[in-house]
Amino acid sequence: MTTQEKAPKSVEARTAGQGSWWVGIPGIAYLVALVLGPMIIIVIYSFLSRAKFGVGVKWSFSFTPYLDLVFGESLAGGRSFDPTYLEIIANSFWYSLITSAACLVLSIPIAIWMATRPEHRRTALVFLVTIPFWTSLLIRTYSFIIILNDNGPINGTLQFLHVIQSPIGMLYTPFATVMGLVYTFLPFMILPIYASAERFDFRLAEAAYDLGANRWTVLTRIVLPSVKPGIVAGMLLVFIPALGSFLAPELLGGGKTSMIANVIAAQFGASRNWPFGAALSVLLLVITMLILVGFAVVARRTAKASGSSSWDSLL
Repeated sequence: MTTQEKAPKSVEARTAGQGSWWVGIPGIAYLVALVLGPMIIIVIYSFLSRAKFGVGVKWSFSFTPYLDLVFGESLAGGRSFDPTYLEIIANSFWYSLITSAACLVLSIPIAIWMATRPEHRRTALVFLVTIPFWTSLLIRTYSFIIILNDNGPINGTLQFLHVIQSPIGMLYTPFATVMGLVYTFLPFMILPIYASAERFDFRLAEAAYDLGANRWTVLTRIVLPSVKPGIVAGMLLVFIPALGSFLAPELLGGGKTSMIANVIAAQFGASRNWPFGAALSVLLLVITMLILVGFAVVARRTAKASGSSSWDSLL
């Protein structure tokens, strides 16, 4: 190949790269001003003191907000270990884990079924999955108050069929909280799994059946490994937002199943303890970052073990 033939390609590559960095300036400015800026403010507030009358903060450096996470202060001024907030964090993890597991179990058959439909029907099915996004989350959560109420359709149907004699108390319980979380985040699990399943060649499953494999073997050895990228993405998209969920435990749990987001809202609201609320926010941020870093470390190690540097090939 001559130099003249190479020149247009090099000029084209250089032209495409030149000046492209400034295109991202508006997005970077947005992230700095409206994402990074508030985070820095929250971190600063977490090291300040509570104002005398609970309005605003006192601009004096203090570790008290972080001490309050694990040590309670008595009326005499002494401190002792108080696991209350640690238990709330543990409950938040537990509810988020249950929500992720329930969404995963429900989403896998739905997503695979959608991916096996004729191509002209898949768009309509994806459209149906996204319908809940058209309505406010607040309204959708309030609808579950009616559904799970003692006089709601579930208890009414069970009593009509004489399955139960008296209403089952479902509202304002951990069960109601998890139900609300699963309902809220189920589409976030279905869509990424469907995106992976749509690219899967189901002729491989048919070949496995022809070779004598049963359904469970085909599912666990062929289909699930192929849709693993969607499963991992769905778990992250469900677990992390569920960890910081506010509406479901507040409205459906009735304050009996507090999660960390509810405690943060209470500190910035009724309690007017902004430094402690900021400390809880920083803790939630750190937990989220640790989850993402842990995932990245495991992904990198697995990629090295498989001899691949691509996360796509890993997952």
